[in-house]
Amino acid sequence: MSAGRYYEDFTVGDVYQHPLGRTISEADNTWFTLLTMNTNQNHFNAHFAAASPAGRVIVNSGLTVAIVLGLSVADVSQNAIMNLGWEEIRLTHPVFVGDTVYAESVVTALRESASRPYAGIVTCRTRGLNQDGADIMSWRRTVMVYKRDAPHDKGHFPQAASGPLTP
Repeated sequence: MSAGRYYEDFTVGDVYQHPLGRTISEADNTWFTLLTMNTNQNHFNAHFAAASPAGRVIVNSGLTVAIVLGLSVADVSQNAIMNLGWEEIRLTHPVFVGDTVYAESVVTALRESASRPYAGIVTCRTRGLNQDGADIMSWRRTVMVYKRDAPHDKGHFPQAASGPLTP
């Protein structure tokens, strides 16, 4: 059984409401901020952030982008070879610790790959929503996706040295 969509499974106009949501914790935000060396105190200093227009710690936008992207993988890029680009990234609403993030995408363009006959190019517009339905971000993303008959993503599961699994 294969997971995700192959190039042939996409149609311009298809909308995917990606099935999972992700609640962002304080630990998520703190760890990501530390990991990425982001020193803006609005992401980790509650006393400092209290004086900001938001009035509280705001989630690192890099983390939110990564989560929205990750939520879209099952439907858009599970069978991608590579990302080709992100354009028109817009951060339209702040995200706070405790918010739950959701994502949805619409297919906007398709074309065969000129250089790789086993792949096609898929372009989607993706947006992130919070638990209240507010648009928190959006972008246009282009990915190269395997076609169904591409051999590259098949046969990677190892054969068990002990033989087949039995009941």
